[in-house]
Amino acid sequence: MCTKSLITGLFCLPAMACFAQRDTTKKQSIDITSSYKPLLRNAVKINFSATNLTADTVRQVSPYAIPAQNLFYTYQPMTLKPLALTQDTSLDMGSRNFLKAGFGNYSTPYINAGFSFGDGKKSLVNVYADYISSKGKIKNQDYSKMNLKASGSYFTDKAEVYGSVGISQNDYYLYGYDHALHYYNKSDLLQRLTDVKLRGGFRNKDVNEQDINYNPNIEINVFTNQKKLIESSLLIEAPVEKKLGDIFSVKVVAKADITSYTTQNYMPDNIKFSNNIFSIAPELIYTTPELSLHGGLTPAWDNGKLSVLPNFYGEAQIPDKSFLVQAGFTGRFIKNSYQNLTAINPYLSPLTSPQLNTTETELYGGIKASVGKHFNFSAKGGVLRYKNLPFFINDTAIGSDSKSFKVSNESKLADLRIHGDLSYINQDKFTITGGLTFNGYTGMHDNAKAWGTIPLQIDASLRWWAFKQVMIKSDFTAYTGSAYLLPGNINQTLGGAADLSAGVEVTINKKISAWLDINNIFNNKYQRWYGYEVYGTGVLAGIILKF
Repeated sequence: MCTKSLITGLFCLPAMACFAQRDTTKKQSIDITSSYKPLLRNAVKINFSATNLTADTVRQVSPYAIPAQNLFYTYQPMTLKPLALTQDTSLDMGSRNFLKAGFGNYSTPYINAGFSFGDGKKSLVNVYADYISSKGKIKNQDYSKMNLKASGSYFTDKAEVYGSVGISQNDYYLYGYDHALHYYNKSDLLQRLTDVKLRGGFRNKDVNEQDINYNPNIEINVFTNQKKLIESSLLIEAPVEKKLGDIFSVKVVAKADITSYTTQNYMPDNIKFSNNIFSIAPELIYTTPELSLHGGLTPAWDNGKLSVLPNFYGEAQIPDKSFLVQAGFTGRFIKNSYQNLTAINPYLSPLTSPQLNTTETELYGGIKASVGKHFNFSAKGGVLRYKNLPFFINDTAIGSDSKSFKVSNESKLADLRIHGDLSYINQDKFTITGGLTFNGYTGMHDNAKAWGTIPLQIDASLRWWAFKQVMIKSDFTAYTGSAYLLPGNINQTLGGAADLSAGVEVTINKKISAWLDINNIFNNKYQRWYGYEVYGTGVLAGIILKF
């Protein structure tokens, strides 16, 4: 054992000697056999041109459409009931026929009816009829009105051909005389005005490939009274509109209005004359979501005399506001035919000489606005200038009973007109509207006052579906009295009027409804025309059938 340890120790001594001894003669150093130098790849530079950016001053406005708030639907929403789809080649038009009939005091029968035929795709025909008459408490205070009309359309792929025929007969009695001084047979007081009208035309359904809209039409009128007075009219109108891009369009309306007036064995001397107006109205239209402008001039020939009328108007949406600004300078001719004049005053005597037509020009401005979801209002003010405006005065000739009216022509005058209206509309459940119109006539040359005109008028209406089956309605009219002339050149002013009516309509089922109307609730027996007092409170009731 000792011998092995000794031998092992002898072998380890040289190794220990090697670790114990170090070479101090050699200088310590580090030998590098290779080197690495990192490099970045040369970058490719982008050379920008030294130009300034163009400032963008255009305000981007996204167009949007506000749905109309004054729609009054005739249907009520109903729950959806899914059904299996069945093929049906016919168009279901629903209940298209109705009959409204009733009776009231003053021996007043009332009938109103409408009927529809056709599928609505290729053809459609509508027939209307209404009749009403009353007998007042004053002797010969009677009247009746009857209207019949049929209109139809035939549809092609690109156009619609339409036409209508109608006849109306209105009977009035000239009861506006002093009944203590005069006595007349009822037949001698009859003022029966009959109108037969034919109309036809054709128009495109959609904008065609040339972006042209057209609607030429023709109308024939024959207007008569019970004493063989005949006034026949021919009206031809040809409007054409061409779009020039998205915002510009050109419109031209050519019109010919030809009238012939004659009396046959009615007066000591038969009277015959014509009254013709021809016009052409070109205009340029600029339309964007914020602005609409119309501009043009209208040359018109009134019985051969040329006049050029302005036709400039437009509307602008105020940015960030809920209202429109409107303004315009427009002109037109008002044709004073016997038919048009009796539509204003049915107690007018026949014309004995050619009637001058009225030239009207208007310079106006105003606003339209929507407030919230339900309120709408508009206000408009302007100055109108008239040439040859007809006024209506009682016949004050010596020996006359003043029961009829004559035309008193005013060669030149001005009218300051202010109009405003307001409405509150809650879908189809509740609607109330109101309007006010003021007319201030000044600068008359031939008349002391504006005979027969209304200085101030207020109108209002209410429609309320109080329940699903019950609709309540009301209408109100008030105006200040007009000036009138008495024999001896004495002028007076009529009292004002306030006329309130109310009614209710109750739906019994899908086919039958009942209705009640009460007119002139205040029983105000006012006079619109001197000598012609209106009826008092009237009550009408009846039923409506739908089928």
